[in-house]
Amino acid sequence: MEIFSSFFEKNGLTVAFVAVGIISYVGFLISKYVFKSKIPGAAVSILLGLIVAYFAGLYTGGSKGVADISVFSGMSLLGGSMFRDFAIVSTAMGASFMLIRQTGVAGAVSLVLGTTVSFIGGAVIAILFGYQDAKSIATIGAGACTFIVGPVTGAALQASSDVIALSIATGVVKSILVTISTPLIAPYIGLNNSHTAMIYGGMMGTTSGVSAGLAATDTKLVPYGALTATFATGMGCLLCPSVFYLILEKII
Repeated sequence: MEIFSSFFEKNGLTVAFVAVGIISYVGFLISKYVFKSKIPGAAVSILLGLIVAYFAGLYTGGSKGVADISVFSGMSLLGGSMFRDFAIVSTAMGASFMLIRQTGVAGAVSLVLGTTVSFIGGAVIAILFGYQDAKSIATIGAGACTFIVGPVTGAALQASSDVIALSIATGVVKSILVTISTPLIAPYIGLNNSHTAMIYGGMMGTTSGVSAGLAATDTKLVPYGALTATFATGMGCLLCPSVFYLILEKII
């Protein structure tokens, strides 16, 4: 056991990939045989990952969740910002520039409108939960855009760690909801071509949710929806801690 433990600790990143692969595999099996593919396997896998992380945190009592267990220390690197940013950038691979240009004004409007609506929705939720300062409201509102925009905005505005954590949770919930709802609503909104996929990605904003949802709908649409969703993340990081925060500050 000591030999195996030492081997796993020295190959932490490989162990992390294998662990995530097993969770994803189990998630897709549950999606296929339990939910009859009505709930995408990616969404089930995310939920399983959150459950594992929760119980790992209870078990270790540490600050890094499952990464506090020595054999799973590679999770801290796999779940870090480097792989996150790499995954976001890689979603643009496979997209056709000619089809991107065809989206035109509609794609640009979807980016602005999607970011604005998400921020307002998150801000309203923050106010309903009793937050009254502009920093906290803006941070949670930014989290409603994506779970990346939330901490970026919170760090820029020097919001409390509790509020930043809540903004991340808000973005994760949104990502799961988008993942689950996308294949269900796709037939009703004409989500079957690159044009509508790009508009949808801009409106939803969450790269992970859009990518997983479109993968369950039509894998060919993933690069287009993910591309505008990635732009939406960048736009949220630009607008939320500046323009939207200043507007909130004037109102409050």
